Amino acid sequence: MRGIRTPDFLTINIYWLGLNVASGSLTPIILPFLVERFAPVQLIGLISMDKNTAYGLLRSAGLIVAILVQPLAGLMSDRSTSRWGRRRPFIITGTMLDLVFLFLIGLSGNYGMLFLALLLLQFSSNIAHGALQGLIPDLVPEEQRGRASGVKSIMELLPTILLPLLGIGILVDRGLIWLALAVVMASLFLTMLLTLPVKEGPWPGRGDRPLRPLVGRVVLLTLVFVVATTLFGGLVGMAGTLLRGRGVVQLVAVGVTGLVAIAGAIIVGVWLSARVGIGGGSQEQTSFVWWVTNRLLFLAAVGSIQGFALYFLRDVLRLPNPAQATAYLLAVVGVFLLASAFGSGFLADRFGRKRLLALAGVIAAGGTFLLFLSTDMNGVLVSGCLIGIGTGLFWTTNWALGTELVPKAEAGRYLGISNLAGAGAGVVGAGIGGPLADFFNTYRPGFGYLVVFAIYGVCLLLSSMTLFKVQEPRETTLAVAR
Repeated sequence: MRGIRTPDFLTINIYWLGLNVASGSLTPIILPFLVERFAPVQLIGLISMDKNTAYGLLRSAGLIVAILVQPLAGLMSDRSTSRWGRRRPFIITGTMLDLVFLFLIGLSGNYGMLFLALLLLQFSSNIAHGALQGLIPDLVPEEQRGRASGVKSIMELLPTILLPLLGIGILVDRGLIWLALAVVMASLFLTMLLTLPVKEGPWPGRGDRPLRPLVGRVVLLTLVFVVATTLFGGLVGMAGTLLRGRGVVQLVAVGVTGLVAIAGAIIVGVWLSARVGIGGGSQEQTSFVWWVTNRLLFLAAVGSIQGFALYFLRDVLRLPNPAQATAYLLAVVGVFLLASAFGSGFLADRFGRKRLLALAGVIAAGGTFLLFLSTDMNGVLVSGCLIGIGTGLFWTTNWALGTELVPKAEAGRYLGISNLAGAGAGVVGAGIGGPLADFFNTYRPGFGYLVVFAIYGVCLLLSSMTLFKVQEPRETTLAVAR
């Protein structure tokens, strides 16, 4: 594989910008605003949900769709023989469907309509996302993947700075949801167009392995992860019910159970699901599975802090324009994200991935624990900047390590399986964290956010500890040489 030119780094990665303008607008700003408009939500006329639980359910259900669709799209694009290339037809199809389903979100008049529209959006978005992940392994030589992953990280992180400039928070605070969605639609469509010049030729043939068993494994993988997450999440409700009325004992027990549930769902869920998804070769891919675990622990924490930021700023700090404040917070954090991401690709190529990833987890955890001392927006910004530095280091370095660990011939399928971390982070973090936040908020308004933030801080530290189980390819080569 010959080296690629500097402009190619941009065309290969530009669609990540569109995807993350969409997720950075929807997850922390637009969806929480819409859910709060419909809360409290009556589920099938029997169960009433407060906004954190309703938001957690919305995110969890959508991301379960992502866990299923993304690896399937990666698998199908691995085998594509289209003259347009392996990946681009899927990116185009997914984007055009995105525009339709974003329009449906704008039409949503109740929680049920919003729920359905988001499920459809997750389906279409992950068709494009699953194929997109294969571009770097397909086209970039190993010695340039650190830099390619650095550009990818910049495209993913740049929206945190762009969102205030695009006015997403201001539009949402003023109730102009249609205009905010129009910005999201334009970003997806324009970045799709800029991806088309990628020099991607047709794949010479289809894979040797039958397709049906691989698809079955992806479906079973999703089922296993959902069951594991549901069972661990049920521990929280059980602890609250058994110890009802016992004051501090109940609060401590539910908090500890929440930590066990989130960490347990991640570790057990990833191992069982990856074993199913990979198949018989999973025993030879332990470093890859621990890499997914590291990624899920980190992203579950950081993504959930981002997801609950608007409610935290509104309910705890009592800010009058929480959507605009959330966008501003993400922008300030984004400056530090980009600053650390710029250098981390080079450092990852030079010094190895694991040291930087371990440092990223510790820095982000420190920023998360500082949220307890935040009594105004300035304190939140200090915490956010530390989280931003850690996340910037993580974003580039973790992906560079992952592209080295996956088998080259099945990069799309394996990186699709890694979506257990991307999508599973929301399933675990928001699906369990949302009910936890509502439970503790009933004890004291706003207290629930501090409890779940503490749990997320511990998860960040655990993410660093999992790296002891990951062996980089260079380490393997040295071990064989000895």
